[in-house]
Amino acid sequence: MRKLVYYVASTLDGFIAAPDGSYDFLPLAPDVAAHLVAEWPQTFPGFAHGPLGIDRPQGRFDAMVMGRASYDPALRVGVASPYPHLRQYVFSRTLPAEEHPEVEIVATDPVEFVRDLKHRPGADIWLCGGGQLAGQLLPEVDELVVKLHPVVAGTGVPLAARGFDPDRFVLTGTTPFGSGLVLLQYARPVTG
Repeated sequence: MRKLVYYVASTLDGFIAAPDGSYDFLPLAPDVAAHLVAEWPQTFPGFAHGPLGIDRPQGRFDAMVMGRASYDPALRVGVASPYPHLRQYVFSRTLPAEEHPEVEIVATDPVEFVRDLKHRPGADIWLCGGGQLAGQLLPEVDELVVKLHPVVAGTGVPLAARGFDPDRFVLTGTTPFGSGLVLLQYARPVTG
């Protein structure tokens, strides 16, 4: 079965974006960029591939899911298909599907949709964001990969917006960088 992987940048206090949705205060340092280009090339948007030297973005994903707020920044700059190398599912009840043929607009329950998607043939699925969607899908997340920035924001878009409901993960890997970022990898504990 395919895995849902929440791969995301976060502050030390658990925010993935500023209150307005921007994330430019979480810079991509050169040492981190080199590692991510080598290990996670599929998570860069298509327009960044040339400048970063990504010829063919291969890796573990063939699909990604994102919420409307994560899709909006691309739309604002005229990019209708931010990740053309992946099958893109955008959860929105207000975007007309016929006006966005480059992505698949999903207006149904995210949890049921992702459960079904995980059982379809294919590679793993990247949960791109945002916090609202991640909060809903957290029970379906098999792996959590956090690019933990040495920044305290104070407020913003939370890593997973939801009520109090602890969900445990097991640390499976850490990669520290000289610039201060630590890449943390977690997996859902095996039960049974």
